[in-house]
Amino acid sequence: MKVTELASAIGGVMFLWGTVSQFLPMNYRYRIKNWCSKLLNSIFPRTYIIFHEFCSDGQSSEAYTCIKNYLGTKSINKAQLLNAEKTRNSKSLEFTLAGGDEVMDEFHNVKVLWVSSEETIKNNGGGGDGKPFEKRKFILKAHPRYREFVMGDYLNHVMKEGKTIEYQNKKRRLYTNNKDQGYIYWRPKWSFINYHHPATFDTLGMDPQKKEEILVDLESFKKGKDYYKKVGKAWKRGYLLYGPPGTGKSTMIAAMANLLDYDIYDLELTSVKENAELKQLLIETSTKSIIVIEDIDCSLNLTGTRKKNEKGSEEKNDDNAEKKKKKQRETEDPQKSKVTLSGLLNFIDGIWSACGEERIIIFTTNHVEDLDPALIRRGRMDMHIEMSYCKFEAFKILAKNYLDIDEHPLFGEIRELLEENDVSPCDVAENLMPRGKSSDHVESCLLRLIESITANQKSKEEKEEKEEFLQADQNAITS
Repeated sequence: MKVTELASAIGGVMFLWGTVSQFLPMNYRYRIKNWCSKLLNSIFPRTYIIFHEFCSDGQSSEAYTCIKNYLGTKSINKAQLLNAEKTRNSKSLEFTLAGGDEVMDEFHNVKVLWVSSEETIKNNGGGGDGKPFEKRKFILKAHPRYREFVMGDYLNHVMKEGKTIEYQNKKRRLYTNNKDQGYIYWRPKWSFINYHHPATFDTLGMDPQKKEEILVDLESFKKGKDYYKKVGKAWKRGYLLYGPPGTGKSTMIAAMANLLDYDIYDLELTSVKENAELKQLLIETSTKSIIVIEDIDCSLNLTGTRKKNEKGSEEKNDDNAEKKKKKQRETEDPQKSKVTLSGLLNFIDGIWSACGEERIIIFTTNHVEDLDPALIRRGRMDMHIEMSYCKFEAFKILAKNYLDIDEHPLFGEIRELLEENDVSPCDVAENLMPRGKSSDHVESCLLRLIESITANQKSKEEKEEKEEFLQADQNAITS
């Protein structure tokens, strides 16, 4: 029989079946369809692998998502029916294989068939809002002789490509942890917005040598998967950013995220009720992410939890006294967070910290001397970065960013003032921003910076003189 005749015959049978099936009871339709599938499978044997949208525990299936992304690229030129959507976290339109359609794929000369299936399920009570819902799945069909290849090399290829496509298409996110509301399990632990901070290492106003050290460390971490596996360590790294307010700690975090293309998880410890919830939050963070706890010294009472004995060695406070204090705190404020230093340490580098990979943990503080040494030791906070006041080299970077200049006659005076005074990069940047429509805005901005530093210097000197006078007066009264 010729191909055209075979196609015509199949078309006729399908038309006849579509007409007749409308008058058959549902159970007969299912039996006939099942019998036809078995007949076709005996003539054209196939291996079937089904990928459901949700796992048995109700969580979204990562495999389904990867296949959806992968088939989106294959379907554009091959499928007859496509779904197109623009999600909040995607950079462009996403095309996916529509329900009921199929597409052929080939890998290393092995052909497989992907079928997208959607089924509307009626919700007849038993929870939910009673509305019907869509049950989606992908079905992979392949010849039995390629079963081992398909289940190994081919599906590994699909998973890898699907993850790459998702990573390329998604926008960067800024997450924050939701306040617990009675452990509502289906409520997401994190909420997010799309993140568009323009900071880069080129625009950071800090010492160029220190900046280069940080860049080298970050690049080494990003490429260090095999190394971390070799030495038997979780693929994560900790950074402690410390220094006075306005020295660019938050901007540094944004620059890191832009350099690595990582999401940011801004963890508010005061909203976490206990250590168990802290672990759950860690589990639900993604790979390629930065977990940030800002102002760690102010988040919880994590300082002063240890004391030195007479010999100078550290020992924990008396357990019974600590339990009494804890019970008293709970009685006074039942909503107060019960996260402990021990729980936070386990979060950073305990057993649970290895539940994901390619993560960076950042603490920021204005008072590093107040933190417990156990919290910031090497191995937890691997790199300590001092965000210091603005000196001349950092000022030149800011002048280039804000005024597009490399040199100016006023630079000499500014250098002397910055060496003699503590000025934050934030204050310098604010004075360098042009105001109004002055044609000579460069010189006016530099003069405004000089005036600001000089005024602060004079105010500081007057304050010190007043304090010295009061101290001398107090000493005279005491004597």
